Amino acid sequence: MFVFAKIFWIVSQPVTIFFLLMALSVLLMFFSFRRSAIAVGLLSLVLISVSFYTTSGALIVQELEDRFPRPAAPADVACIVLLGGGIATKVDGVRGGYNLDDAADRYIETVRLAGVYPNAKVIMSGGDGSLLGGYVKEADVIRRMFDDFHIDPARVEYDTQSRDTYENAINTRVILQRLNLNHCLLVTSGFHMPRAVAIFRNLGMDVTPWAADYRTTGEEGLTLSVGHPIDNVDLLTTGIREWIGIVAYYFAGRVSTLYPQ
Repeated sequence: MFVFAKIFWIVSQPVTIFFLLMALSVLLMFFSFRRSAIAVGLLSLVLISVSFYTTSGALIVQELEDRFPRPAAPADVACIVLLGGGIATKVDGVRGGYNLDDAADRYIETVRLAGVYPNAKVIMSGGDGSLLGGYVKEADVIRRMFDDFHIDPARVEYDTQSRDTYENAINTRVILQRLNLNHCLLVTSGFHMPRAVAIFRNLGMDVTPWAADYRTTGEEGLTLSVGHPIDNVDLLTTGIREWIGIVAYYFAGRVSTLYPQ
């Protein structure tokens, strides 16, 4: 399913759809289907305008982020589970260090939590999630980061094999069972939390959602937004990808509910 999901997303993300619609419009015009060509071209233009110049993407992401508000800090925590997904593994494999992308807050928050709860075990789950593989494992990059921030290596368990969220959960469960741990804080991006929680619950793990990496203010409305078109379409892409993942996992039996509470 991993390979299918990667290929499906390549052809279903908004920018690819815009390109395919424009190509179809040109093809229809070439074969003298003028009205159809104009209709498809106008549809593409409308979708491009909505995606790049409105806050529609922010609304979708905001709904996902608001599903699991961060709770009050517990008095004690036995374990912290960090899901990967914010490392530029292609770059890190060549340049070293730890080059964080937009999801960097996941790692920063985990470092903070490790200081707040010095007795908590930390499970970092993340391998090479690229389609063809061959990049550095994300957990290996974060190992360097945790070492630099002086987190005791004896506290941390690394899963270097997970390629997606489902494998994150499967491999984390093995670690938690081996260490006899439960009731962990689950750290991931706010928009990613509903799918992650649904998977962990479906596999019998009781986790406390601890969202990081918010992309919206929580006060977004549907308006025009002409100043940051790239950011707008990036948010829309993020939201659509997450919903595709939720629906696909539901029909694949990997989660028992489309939208957990």
